[in-house]
Amino acid sequence: MQVFVVSDGTGDTGTSMVRAAMLQFQSAWKLRVFGEIRRPSEVKRVVASAADANALVVFSLVERNMVEVLQREAQIQGVVALDLLGPLIAQVAESLHAEPRHQPGLLHGMSEDYFARIDAVEFAVNHDDGANVHTLYDADIVLTGVSRTSKTPLCMYLAQRGYKTGNVPLVPRVEPPRELLELDPLKVFGLLIDPAELMTIRQARLRAIKASPTSDYTNIEAVTEEVEQAKTLCRRNGWRLVEVTGKAVEENAARLMEFYELRQGR
Repeated sequence: MQVFVVSDGTGDTGTSMVRAAMLQFQSAWKLRVFGEIRRPSEVKRVVASAADANALVVFSLVERNMVEVLQREAQIQGVVALDLLGPLIAQVAESLHAEPRHQPGLLHGMSEDYFARIDAVEFAVNHDDGANVHTLYDADIVLTGVSRTSKTPLCMYLAQRGYKTGNVPLVPRVEPPRELLELDPLKVFGLLIDPAELMTIRQARLRAIKASPTSDYTNIEAVTEEVEQAKTLCRRNGWRLVEVTGKAVEENAARLMEFYELRQGR
């Protein structure tokens, strides 16, 4: 099966929704993304290609004329086309008693939010893995935890959503930096993971970089003690513990954002 995502922007919205839907099926499928589609002639070419490939078309176009062209061409060509944004925009317009702009490209435009995300990504890069702890006080969120608890991926994910995020590793038998301990505890989150899963992750990492296994780094007793010590440190300092075992980065990030907003009273 083929699915064509048609968008007047990057296609990220449609791609994410299609992937989420297709995870519910154990069938082979292929995704093609057609971004920046803003001319009727481009729509017609995509629909013709979908007809040739017997593909499902999923679109997130916002300009009325483009939507009408795609739906008309799909009907002519016998292509199934699903509108992701149209019904939602119409319902919101009815609820707000307002007319939508129907302007493409707003999600990724050069708005204040866009530049805030750029600043947040730069902050995350400069405050990764314990770097520049002297300016961590500027962070919205600070992650801490033992090695291989997905601190860096979570920081980058949160940064792309506008949260200035840094991370500081907890190293066995090494005191955490004073700057971390002096932060507002509402900003700091300790990442907690099951020792057995952590050991498996660390072993895979060592194999990937072709490194020799080290006794404490992958020994279950040592790993368990390391996790327990990190948990004790987090509780002593009033940092919220976030369980990341078996969860995807997106899921953990969503929980962190929720906890952060709740702690800020928003």
